Amino acid sequence: MTNIFSLRTLVGFAEHAAFVVVGLVLMVIGLGLGVTMVLLPVGVVVGLIGVAMFVGGLLVKNLD
Repeated sequence: MTNIFSLRTLVGFAEHAAFVVVGLVLMVIGLGLGVTMVLLPVGVVVGLIGVAMFVGGLLVKNLD
């Protein structure tokens, strides 16, 4: 039972960490796209999705 709990905890942490990293990558990509005037709308959307993923990965708890 303890092994299952620790495995779930480790997998949950890995999921949240991956979500945070992907959010950071999307924020940087959105910033890069926002520099050009043509891709500014796309950059804003991608950046905001990255911010939402970053904050969600840090603050949302598992519902187990």
